[in-house]
Amino acid sequence: MFTVTLHPAIVHFPIALLLLGSAVTLVYLASRRQKELALFALWLLLLGWIGALAAILSGLLAQSGLPPRAEYRATLNWHIGTGIGLALVYGALLYVWWLRRPRDQRPETKPLLDDRNSRLWVIVALLLGALLVIVTGWNGGRLVYEFGVNVG
Repeated sequence: MFTVTLHPAIVHFPIALLLLGSAVTLVYLASRRQKELALFALWLLLLGWIGALAAILSGLLAQSGLPPRAEYRATLNWHIGTGIGLALVYGALLYVWWLRRPRDQRPETKPLLDDRNSRLWVIVALLLGALLVIVTGWNGGRLVYEFGVNVG
């Protein structure tokens, strides 16, 4: 029962953090490139990604007791799939960001957000990740408000 109540309590944090982190990163890419803004974006995305992992785990545990042939199963499968997809997209982005961090050993390597060659795929990853957050949240809302899944 605890996992059923845990999932809806924590999902809002990664939604807000990932969407805000994506927006701040896009602002950084379009602005004068203030280093503080990039650091703020990184922390938002990192905390949002960790929160998304917790939400995914609690959601998988919460859905384990649901009937396998329920009418909402297709929506639930989309909800799970897009949730895992957003974790993969943001996880890959954060991993490459970490690999491209400034280090004294390799001064020729530009940080990810300052490299013009990486700009397009970073923007695509951010937009795809934000879209996945929205779709995941939409389907989660449908599960609760249309089908009454795991509602008291």
